[in-house]
Amino acid sequence: MLQPLHPFVPANISDFSTSCIIILQHGKEEMGNAREQPRRHEPIGSKAGPIPELQFYDVYSLDDPSQLAHIPRPALALLVIIPLTPAWDQNRQAEDATMEPYTGSGPDEPVIWFKQTIGHACGSIGLLHSAINGPARDFIKPDSDLAAIRSDAIPLGMDERAEMLYNCEPFEVAHRSVEQAGDSVADLTGEKEGGHFVSFIKSGGKLWELEGSRMGPLERGSLADDEDVLSPRALEMGIKRIIELNNTDGGGKSLCFSCIALARRD
Repeated sequence: MLQPLHPFVPANISDFSTSCIIILQHGKEEMGNAREQPRRHEPIGSKAGPIPELQFYDVYSLDDPSQLAHIPRPALALLVIIPLTPAWDQNRQAEDATMEPYTGSGPDEPVIWFKQTIGHACGSIGLLHSAINGPARDFIKPDSDLAAIRSDAIPLGMDERAEMLYNCEPFEVAHRSVEQAGDSVADLTGEKEGGHFVSFIKSGGKLWELEGSRMGPLERGSLADDEDVLSPRALEMGIKRIIELNNTDGGGKSLCFSCIALARRD
């Protein structure tokens, strides 16, 4: 059974702005993030790009099939919130040191990746990565703001894409609408001491790890046609790799984290 890093990672999230219930809220500037209280999980209407055919599901186990049976397959994305442990931090720094600045753009780009330049937007960008990449992109309404964000991002380079998102009013409004919808409390600790949101998606037969604070999108390995982001191979190359880093170099301490999977509405 997974240990939740936060006690309020909800299921039944059917559009991008509603998904923001689980993220660290923010404005454009460093305003401190806010977290919604667990008793408020009502849907929130928004122009931000509803995807009525999809929803997020809580992931209760990475190993017990019975604990995954409630999630329709294939799962389209896996979004994980996980603390930055010393072992993972060291691995990230070593991996990033071998990478050149990301230069991907255009229609042939295997995934659309956003560099994070908005303070406390780790969760926001994780949700965006999950919604606009891989098979989930086929469910986006063509006239939605989410579709516009995706379309505008495709031809842009890394820095221009980050600037576009920074100045994107619908992206900001979606999160502010959640922040204003219910009780919230300020969290001024900052992301480095808190959780990092990482999205795992399948695109082009590959598993991709997407996080805005890395040097670029990370290809983790190949997946067969019948494998999704919750398949054993994807989990081994993805979230379990991070767990193993902590078990090996972190003194065997329990790692508290939470996962939600994006899939068709049941």
